[in-house]
Amino acid sequence: MTSRDPGSRNPGAHRPGSQNRAAQNPGTQNPGTQDPAAQHPTTQALDSRALVMARIRRALTDVPRTETPGEVPVERTYHRVHGDRTAARTVDLLAENLADYRALVHRADAPSSLPALIARLLADRGATSVAVPPGLPGSWLSDVPDTVRRVPDTAELTPHDLDAVSSVVTGCAVAIAETGTVVLDAAPDQGRRRITLVPDHHICVIRVTDQVVDSVPEALERLDPVRPLTWISGPSATSDIELDRVEGVHGPRTLEVILAGPESAGQS
Repeated sequence: MTSRDPGSRNPGAHRPGSQNRAAQNPGTQNPGTQDPAAQHPTTQALDSRALVMARIRRALTDVPRTETPGEVPVERTYHRVHGDRTAARTVDLLAENLADYRALVHRADAPSSLPALIARLLADRGATSVAVPPGLPGSWLSDVPDTVRRVPDTAELTPHDLDAVSSVVTGCAVAIAETGTVVLDAAPDQGRRRITLVPDHHICVIRVTDQVVDSVPEALERLDPVRPLTWISGPSATSDIELDRVEGVHGPRTLEVILAGPESAGQS
């Protein structure tokens, strides 16, 4: 039996000093056509940094050193809203985009429908306990039976405690129709950020008349940047390199949003 030398088809392939120099130094395949810095990643990184810094300095040549950003108004010529929508259509768009992100969307228009809806959603979930922000309107949970334990949002609650809580009910700061995003700012009806990140089921009530806006620029005008903002677009989810979706990694596995009319979302 004769064994075949893998290099026999190219006798010079393993000859000392005759290895493929192109493989050793890819930049020599076509001399003069490649940036020499590409052969040295460190040098390339330094050159890129120098280029960026030079562009910044060039852009600031006419700016006095004593000038601060607040002294010069910024002209914002971008579109604040994309399209011309009625208020009802804006709410419909929000509902569509929320559903597209796999949030479960419900409507509560009649005055008595919100407490009954919240009670039904908790019952459907089989909730035995619910986290309650300190400023949540009392009427929202008025139809929830006493067998469902109320867990007040207090500083003593640990992540372990919250992991044992079935659900959480909150309000929101603002909802963005164009992106299907709900923003929380830790206001009294929302509680601390942790209570909306640890329990596996989040019911969020949005007052459609005064909390739904069309676009991100409109939302930013309503938000205080120093508050702890949580931007939510659907239930928590991630995916691996093969795009296998896994929900509940960074927050609730199930997000239910209630679009409440002006009477049903009263603050009493």
